Parts: sequence; structure tokens; C-alpha cells
Amino acid sequence: MTQAKEFSLAELMAVATSEAWRGNGEVLASGITPIPRIGASLAKMTHSPELLMTDSEAYLVEDPIPLGPRGDYVPKFSGSLNFARVFDCVWRGKRHAMIGPVQIDRWGQSNLSMIGPDFHKPKVQQLGVRGLPGNSINHINSYFVVSHSTRMFVEGEVDMVGGVGYNPARRAPGTKQDFVDLRLIVTNLCVMDFGGPEHAVRVTSLHPGVTFEEVQAATGFPLLQVENLGATPGPTEEQLAIIRHLDPHNIRASILKDNPPGIRAAA
Repeated sequence: MTQAKEFSLAELMAVATSEAWRGNGEVLASGITPIPRIGASLAKMTHSPELLMTDSEAYLVEDPIPLGPRGDYVPKFSGSLNFARVFDCVWRGKRHAMIGPVQIDRWGQSNLSMIGPDFHKPKVQQLGVRGLPGNSINHINSYFVVSHSTRMFVEGEVDMVGGVGYNPARRAPGTKQDFVDLRLIVTNLCVMDFGGPEHAVRVTSLHPGVTFEEVQAATGFPLLQVENLGATPGPTEEQLAIIRHLDPHNIRASILKDNPPGIRAAA
């Protein structure tokens, strides 16, 4: 397969997010927000056809449904997956969700609730903890970050721990220690995982034109890097065609400011 010569950063990130679901087996793939959703759908249509996908309403679908107005598109239903059955997948660990928190710390703890040191008087009120506590201890999770900065990847703990991570200080003595399974972090600068010693965050690939030093400067805690750190693979022509089918209205272009090229020009 031939790599595309031109592609946007949003399309590069869509391909990077799709890798989160590679080799997961038959699990419910939940990409939250447009680019992770495109990534999950791309995974099912290419390297991981065994993934389960929903129509975001009440049914399983074999062909992922495109974003935006459907026009005369008719979904191909393969089974029922109402809200109760979704929770059956969650509690049994048969789900991998990729979400976009407002803060992440070195232990993988995530915050979707509020910003500021005072819980009772937050500087910014966000969505609330939502399903993070239960989801983070029941199934696989990954993160998607539109703007990689020290405001996102904070120096200490997140302002409110909503999603459970690998922080040993948060574990009561004698409690089960292996229930958290965090996989990838895909940002506008790089791809990271939790594959370092004691689940330390490490950079696994840099988006074309980005340096490790730039990523470290935008992160509030020390990062590791894999050996032979390389560039995040760009989409192939086949993948680009699928992405455009999955997002015919180009909603992906609105997610990143100005939707820059996937290959950053030299300064």
C-alpha cells in the first residue's frame, strides 16, 4: 500500500487512533468525538474486522456509519445493543473506549470534571466525572488530545481524579492492583503509551516534523522514549479513501485549529 503524499493532521491522527484497537479481539470499540470515532471505524474496516461497532443509538452495525447527515445511507444492522447491553460489555471488560479528558497526569489519571484547586469554586466547570470511574476500572481505555500542552499534561495530579490511573498512592492497601488498562495517548504532536517502568509514559512516535524536545517542553512531567523513536506513519491512499467515506462532510477538519498538514513544514 502506498502512503499518501498529502494528508491533514486530522487524517494522520485518525490513522494513529485506529492503532489503539489493533489486536483487541471482539470488543466494543468506542471512539468518543469525531477523530477517535473515525479511527475506530477505520480499524474495523481494515486491520480489525472483529471489532463491534454501534450506530450510536441501539444497534450493532457491520459497516461503520459515516459522520453527519446520512442522506439515503441505510445502516446494515447485525444485532441489538441497547443501553443495558452496553453496560454488560462495560462490566465484563469487553470494551475499549478512547476519550478526550481535560487533564492527564503522569499516572494516567484523567479529569473531565473541573479546572482549579478548589473543588467547590472551580475556575472552569466541565462535564463532571460522567462514566470515568467505572469505565477506567472495567475495560481498556485510551486518550485523545487535540492540543498537547502543560495545561493538559499537568505537573502533579489532575485537579480532580475522575479516571483511575496507576498512582499507587491512590490504592488502598490490599486492593487489587491490575484492573487498570491504559493503552495509547494520541495527541497533535505524537503518540504515547504507558509502557515504561511502573507504567511511565513514553513517546512511541513523533508526528512528522515534531521533535522529542518539543513534546517534552509541552508536558508537565518527564517523558521516556522508545528506542529508535520514529515518525508516526501517515495514511495510505486506501486509508484516506476510507476516512473520506467515513467522514463525507469533512467534520474532522473542524477538530484541529486550521487543520494543518500532517507533515509539518520546516521552520
